[in-house]
Amino acid sequence: MTGTTASPRHVGLIGYGLAGSVFHAPLIAATEGLVLDTVVTSNPERQEQARAEHAGVRVAATADELFARAAELDLIVVASPNRTHVPLTTTALKAGLPVVVDKPVAGTAAEARELAALAEERGLLLSVFQNRRWDNDFLTLQRLLAEGELGDVWRFESRFERWRPQPKGGWRESGDPAEIGGLLYDLGSHVVDQALTLFGPATQVYAESDVRRPGAEADDDTFIALTHASGVRSHLYVSATAAQLGPRFRVLGSKAGYVKYGLDPQEAALRDGGRPGPDWGREPEPAWGTLGAGESPATGGGTPVPTLAGDYPAYYAAVTRALDGDGANPVTADEAAAALDVLEAARRSAHDGVAVEL
Repeated sequence: MTGTTASPRHVGLIGYGLAGSVFHAPLIAATEGLVLDTVVTSNPERQEQARAEHAGVRVAATADELFARAAELDLIVVASPNRTHVPLTTTALKAGLPVVVDKPVAGTAAEARELAALAEERGLLLSVFQNRRWDNDFLTLQRLLAEGELGDVWRFESRFERWRPQPKGGWRESGDPAEIGGLLYDLGSHVVDQALTLFGPATQVYAESDVRRPGAEADDDTFIALTHASGVRSHLYVSATAAQLGPRFRVLGSKAGYVKYGLDPQEAALRDGGRPGPDWGREPEPAWGTLGAGESPATGGGTPVPTLAGDYPAYYAAVTRALDGDGANPVTADEAAAALDVLEAARRSAHDGVAVEL
């Protein structure tokens, strides 16, 4: 099938947990040229949830049921548990279907590059859902860097911290390596991708990774230090054990620094049933970050910087343009593989207590 204005592309979504129901399904439904055709989930409650939230959507209990109708579909979105990303993406590509896959695309960089090679061989789009490139604070920081407001950046601090003293369980917190759980590969995928996107490839990785909470199986408090080829140093923190949250960004340069607290509001809005529309992704002035030199935001120093609106819908709009041949793949599997190189090095560094050269 070929998507046109009269005949939109039909999307099969595999998985209707957090990623599928909160992020992918609403964004697909909001994208001109795409229609959510089928949701795959074996959970009866999630099946009913999908039907209630997306009128007319079809439901399949297994991916095999979906692939049996491959000729009726134009795009597959893989939003199932991490361990299934590689086999499901491989099946979809071999069925002749372009794919969007949630991060991390694979457990290893080698697997990611194999998927990239398969997609290229078949002439198909393979895109990785790195939605945090369209966070409001990230877009604002990109603008400040492009305009030279910070001068030469020396250090980039990025935190994705939560206070969750009790483990929630499930595959995301599983200690089984096959599940690809833990914060290093979950939130770490976001902060590493952002750092590489802003400041280019890393040449050295150092990491500290701990399992802090009683009963936890996978890392829940991890620090990653990157040395970029550009000379920038990135200090990245992901934690479920932060009793006091630090700034989301603190970026220090030769002219000024930028400090921003709080998370982009889009995830919370989607969780609460909000959908893209006017004023989507905007935050109130008190949440803006500050730009300055020799001043402390804690005491009112620095100049408030209006935060650009976050724009998760831009990802699927870009995917649609790429499928039309009118634009580039917004996040390639090779870019995701470069982030996985860093994550694998971080895991080795934390285990061996040494810095790892890339």
